[in-house]
Amino acid sequence: MIDCWNKKLGEIKFDNKPSTFPLLVKEAKKYTKKGMSVVYGLEDVGGFGRALAVYLTESGCTVKEVNAKLANNRRKSHVTVQKSDSWDAECVARVLRDELPHLPDAKPIDLYWAISQLVTQRKWQAKSLTGMVKRLHQQLGYHYPSYKAFFSQIDGKTALAFWHRYPSPARLKGMTGSELAGFLRSLSNNALSMKKAEQILTLVEVDGDTTRDFQEKRDFIVRGLVRNIRFYERELDRIEKEIGSLLEQLGFQLETMTGIDLVTAAELVAEIGDVHRFATSDKLARFAGIAPIAVGSGNKHRNYKSKQGNRELHDILKALAIRQIAVTRTKKEPRNPYFYSYYEQKLTAGKTKQQAIVCIMRKLVNVVHYLMRTKAAYVMPVMPEKDAG
Repeated sequence: MIDCWNKKLGEIKFDNKPSTFPLLVKEAKKYTKKGMSVVYGLEDVGGFGRALAVYLTESGCTVKEVNAKLANNRRKSHVTVQKSDSWDAECVARVLRDELPHLPDAKPIDLYWAISQLVTQRKWQAKSLTGMVKRLHQQLGYHYPSYKAFFSQIDGKTALAFWHRYPSPARLKGMTGSELAGFLRSLSNNALSMKKAEQILTLVEVDGDTTRDFQEKRDFIVRGLVRNIRFYERELDRIEKEIGSLLEQLGFQLETMTGIDLVTAAELVAEIGDVHRFATSDKLARFAGIAPIAVGSGNKHRNYKSKQGNRELHDILKALAIRQIAVTRTKKEPRNPYFYSYYEQKLTAGKTKQQAIVCIMRKLVNVVHYLMRTKAAYVMPVMPEKDAG
């Protein structure tokens, strides 16, 4: 606990459980004189510190969210870098005191928290799924050297059924083209026919015999990977349905914008939380680490890219910015003509590609802040017509 002059008043250590939270409030009152108010700064309001944040906000206390990067930078700014719970807490307190007007309010609302938890769960499931697909690639390379030519996606519905039924060429012995075609046709809604079956059998014959000792055990591995992939795909589908039901309660229409699907919308909501804690889009940009840092001396001034802020939100907005300047595969037309034109303007003005993308990210912050604050649908800006001359 420090006062407005950065003087340390006291220190308290307590267990992270609701029954001990009143001790903190009681201790803080000892140093609160008449006419003074207490502001609490929490470094973690989404994880272990969430329960305390909920208690303090429900008790009517002023609670601010202190980014871990800011506290870490304060710790490193001293000649002798220390690392202890006591010093970490004091660094958070000093950041709170110095950056108070710029720190967002901590508003741990259960709905946003539940979305955040589901988004985190989906990330882990997606990561596990990616790992399983990579391992399947490895195993299939041993069994079917030309496996990549079999199907457009090795983890598609038909492909997975094939790998599970025929984990190695040995399982295809005696199989005729018509029999394999019937199997593929039943799985692909008649999309794959005799031609595909004959192609697979020909590739298997060209590859040669890949059967080795303990082949049945290796087939077991392939089938196990297929089962795991199917499991993770079902889990992802379930999680996305749960996320969709929660997003409906918020009433946002973020998905009306180019490049934002259900998952991206959920990620934005999970990282931003209650958008009303950011009075302006400038504060949201600073929170995301997009606002530039001005460095100057004398008559020389230059803006540098910020490495602070919420890096998860920063990466989400960067990926969204890249989607804005993408073009369609067939007609090669911009998916978002407004941002594509804005991107080209920045390049013409001398910006590098990375700098131009950061400019788009800053504009996207304005858009996202407006869409979440008003719950309006995204409307594509009308591009001005070019002069005939």
